[in-house]
Amino acid sequence: MKKLLLGDEAIAQGAIDAGLSGVYAYPGTPSTEITEYIQMSPIAKERDIHRRWSTNEKTAMEEALGMSFMGKRALVCMKHVGMNVCADAFVNSGMTGVNGGVVVLAADDPSMHSSQDEQDSRFYGKFAMIPTFEPSSQQEAYDMMHVAFDYSERVGLPVLMRVTTRMAHSRAVVECADVPREQNPLNYNAEAKNWVLLPANARRRNDIVTAQQDALEADAAASEYNKYIDGPDKKLGIIASGIAYNYVRECYPQDCPYPILKVSQYPLPKKLVRRMLEECEQVIIVEEGQPFIEDMVRGVAESKNILGRLTGELPRTGELNPDVVRKALGMEQGECYAPCEDVVPRPPALCQGCGHRDVYTALNEVLREYDHARVFGDIGCYTLGFLPPFHAIHSCVDMGASITMAKGAADAGQWPAVAIIGDSTFTHSGMTGLLDAINENADITVIISDNLTTGMTGGQDSAGTNKFEAICRGLGLADEHLKVVVPLPKNMPEITQILRDEINYHGTSVIIPRRECMQTLQRHLKQKKAQAEKK
Repeated sequence: MKKLLLGDEAIAQGAIDAGLSGVYAYPGTPSTEITEYIQMSPIAKERDIHRRWSTNEKTAMEEALGMSFMGKRALVCMKHVGMNVCADAFVNSGMTGVNGGVVVLAADDPSMHSSQDEQDSRFYGKFAMIPTFEPSSQQEAYDMMHVAFDYSERVGLPVLMRVTTRMAHSRAVVECADVPREQNPLNYNAEAKNWVLLPANARRRNDIVTAQQDALEADAAASEYNKYIDGPDKKLGIIASGIAYNYVRECYPQDCPYPILKVSQYPLPKKLVRRMLEECEQVIIVEEGQPFIEDMVRGVAESKNILGRLTGELPRTGELNPDVVRKALGMEQGECYAPCEDVVPRPPALCQGCGHRDVYTALNEVLREYDHARVFGDIGCYTLGFLPPFHAIHSCVDMGASITMAKGAADAGQWPAVAIIGDSTFTHSGMTGLLDAINENADITVIISDNLTTGMTGGQDSAGTNKFEAICRGLGLADEHLKVVVPLPKNMPEITQILRDEINYHGTSVIIPRRECMQTLQRHLKQKKAQAEKK
């Protein structure tokens, strides 16, 4: 089936035909038309593909991760500066990996037609060690969506797709599939040990993702989208990426006399770059945006004289220390700076008497009554609920992701989906996610575990203390589904019943367990005692 499509529309149709279950986006030129196309698509409506706008790019990325966690395919769309907003979740998504495929579409805007800068989103892909695609035509944009979702699931990583304004807003005839691929079924293959980014888990995942880079580069070198097109005149070689490849071809309507390396999939295929450097006297790099490929090609050209992490003299992961540096320099080993083996590790744990303990005790008791319950955690002391004896949460990605991931999971069909977030984290990054949930009356239960302080970082004042009920009401939450409890063993029957009631309510509800942090409580008691003694 042939259609005349904008580049944005080709991306949208490609995503639908690749078995999309949800698009999450915040509008921004030149990316807006992708989501609008899906919103207007009869097939998307028939298939009940999620297609509502998100509150911001960060919540969009996290909601897509929630859908991926449940095994389904999700597309995230934004303009280039939106990558700055979602960077926390985006970079950490490389550490968590994916379950269902995730494609993050960033639309760059060279010449700043409607933007405040010309930043190049490819740097985000390299920084996060995530494979990146850059289509050179509308047909490639359509085809790449199928390939990108498949590749995301095969390598277990999200895929970044970068386009520019001309690609997004120019039209071409695109050959589309007659029958879209079926959506992925709901699955429970996501493992908490990958998705809960406590340091022990994150270090393990960092080693795995780092070790994947050579294989990703080999895939790029073998990709149908990266082509070495030989030419008879070796005085010049041309490396062209994305839509810039079309500009080169337009300069040579017949066959180009020079070798051309077309780059549309990253990591940069250094094997093909080296071939060009060896065969050609000079090389010109034609790319839209910043000198992303150029910087790396200069590095490849000079690699014989450069040693370091890329060449193996220094480790790719972990901290440096004098021992490691001396070894890299070929020097004799001196004083040992390795950690002392006599120091016994002290694993972190929730304080005795902490209110979070009572929250997790109640939550575990109630969720045993439900099949496949999922609890989405967040950044704070309560992340330790992943550890023994509670084993109570299944994800922890970045600040505020608990609510948005629970919503994304619910969008995918998961029930019950519970989010647990602390008071300080809620005001930092959770409110926008709750607004998304309330706007769609998402079938989730949100627990704001309020210990009246920023406990994890030493007990600083929390911005939302004594305001959470008002914030929730202000965001539109119904009073009958806003509950406040005191997490104490004696109140366990009340707490567990409220949890059951709100989980069984098929809409958005918020439960606020409120009891002061044990550490700040002890400080406050000492202060009161000292003041009393002065009197």
